[in-house]
Amino acid sequence: MNHNKPLLTPYTLGDLELKNRVVMAPMTRSRADNKDKAPTGMHAEYYRQRASAGLIISEGSQISERAVGYINTPGIHTPAQVAGWKKVTRAVHEEGGKIFCQLWHVGRMSHPDFHGGELPLAPSAFNPNSKSYTPEGFKDTVTPKEMSLEEIRQTIADFKQAAKNAMDAGFDGVEIHASNGYLLQQFFNRTSNMRTDAYGGSIENRARILFEVIDAIKEVMPENRIGVRMNPSLHGTFGMELDEESIPTHDYIARKLNEYKLSYLHLSEPFTDVSKLPYAEPHIAKHYRPLYKGTLIINGGFDEEKGNKVISAGEADLVAYGKLFVSNPDLPLRFEHDAPLAEWDDKTFYTTGEEGYIDYPLLEEIER
Repeated sequence: MNHNKPLLTPYTLGDLELKNRVVMAPMTRSRADNKDKAPTGMHAEYYRQRASAGLIISEGSQISERAVGYINTPGIHTPAQVAGWKKVTRAVHEEGGKIFCQLWHVGRMSHPDFHGGELPLAPSAFNPNSKSYTPEGFKDTVTPKEMSLEEIRQTIADFKQAAKNAMDAGFDGVEIHASNGYLLQQFFNRTSNMRTDAYGGSIENRARILFEVIDAIKEVMPENRIGVRMNPSLHGTFGMELDEESIPTHDYIARKLNEYKLSYLHLSEPFTDVSKLPYAEPHIAKHYRPLYKGTLIINGGFDEEKGNKVISAGEADLVAYGKLFVSNPDLPLRFEHDAPLAEWDDKTFYTTGEEGYIDYPLLEEIER
């Protein structure tokens, strides 16, 4: 290993060889502003520019119409969407990159405007008191509909079909989005799951849906091409509130994931300061490294120095970068040459068009 820059050393991820340990984190960018909610040639160029990452994880892609909760986000559940993603995976592979598709269901973080007036689906009828980004701007979330057992079964089937679609679209694998206050994390937490059936009550019951999703997906693709994303200490964001069982639930999940031969577990450090919360875990990589035996990706506010340090310490195997990849398409090259990093423009994160999306220059263009 290059002890000065362990981020830039190769890594074997299951049966995939990654050229470095710099991961492009999944980031919603709201550029699928077409009736099909499908990726376009512009998406292909965006991901192509960033293919020097060891691994790209795509923006969240909804597994069904019922999974939608944000305007202009792409799906992975129709032929048009699969065709759009094929352009993306081809572009990344032509540059020697690897790319996973993040499978997304927002659950209660949605709005009836997306569902013909019907309520969003969730584990329990409990309003997250947050905002949904609708075609008419941000609107307050509503009290969702508690999912029936049939709706849970259908959602698991939708995850399975979306994973098959992702492989048909040429992705190298999928990441199950069980994080950031969306549907699967809504099942995990007692503050959002008040069910009394097999999907509520005990820690094992609240985690059940994730393992049923994994078991369904591995029927249509290799187990070692499936990743899971979690955010154990999420609090006060996306309607999620920690309680005394939140961390123990994520601990249980992390340990149980050792029974699978997954590609990786992708964790986020806390989005907010949770150091004074008695139920929180402020040091996610350090806490979960001993619990999970497979590949661990860590994300959340890392720069190059912190990324190299967390790998050197053995607390993670790969580091995922979000905003730095927005404004620095060739981020690993900049790390390699200690080059200046460009600032991102957060006003163009969720707009449409090329500005702030594919117009950030590469290092070689700057140096000409």
